[in-house]
Amino acid sequence: QLQPVESGGGLVEPGGSMRLSCAASGITLENYIIAWFRQAPGKEREEVSCVSTSSLTTTYSDSVKGRFTIFRANDKNTVYLEMKALKPEDTAVYFCAARRRTYGLQNVCLMDSQFYRHWGPGTQVTVSS
Repeated sequence: QLQPVESGGGLVEPGGSMRLSCAASGITLENYIIAWFRQAPGKEREEVSCVSTSSLTTTYSDSVKGRFTIFRANDKNTVYLEMKALKPEDTAVYFCAARRRTYGLQNVCLMDSQFYRHWGPGTQVTVSS
């Protein structure tokens, strides 16, 4: 059973930066559409960003646009979420989700949790002074 694994979470002050990683052993993430979601205490899970297998398509929620960047490092078999200008409202558990690309969908990524088949356990990000 494929399970992505997130890392890189922790505590950061407002205005700070953090990079999250999504990795998976035994498979090539380059063949998987990847998305990041987050869930804050008492709130529903929300989409953050996604990237197509080609990396030509990236999408961001309005709340993180201009501050977060999603990108692939295929040589490291890892997908990153670079987060800058962090705010207290970014505090949440961040999840990496994956779905294997099918033929013709190399430029597709969706900000819909139901689209993804494989989920990591999450990593906590806390933005606080």
